[in-house]
Amino acid sequence: MELWDIRVTVESIEGRSVCGLAVGDYFDLTHSSHLSIPAGRHFCIYALAAVLPLLAAKQRALAADDWLGRESRVCCPDPDERLVMRIDRLRRVALDPAELT
Repeated sequence: MELWDIRVTVESIEGRSVCGLAVGDYFDLTHSSHLSIPAGRHFCIYALAAVLPLLAAKQRALAADDWLGRESRVCCPDPDERLVMRIDRLRRVALDPAELT
């Protein structure tokens, strides 16, 4: 089976950064379920909660007419921040389904 490794990057903040994120902050999702954040950085759990439901779908091959193939931006739910994240597919990785949950 093949899945995409993904990077979620803070693309813009049009309000005030309540949680301390900055444009360019990111996390990677690799090997199906391994979430990593650069050393010394953090990622807001509320921003993470907003993007989390889309990640499993973005990891998989999508039908040509699937709207998720055309959309890559997600907004944090905090109205004071107006923070926008971008989901990028990095590389396709072959995985053994027996090693996954």
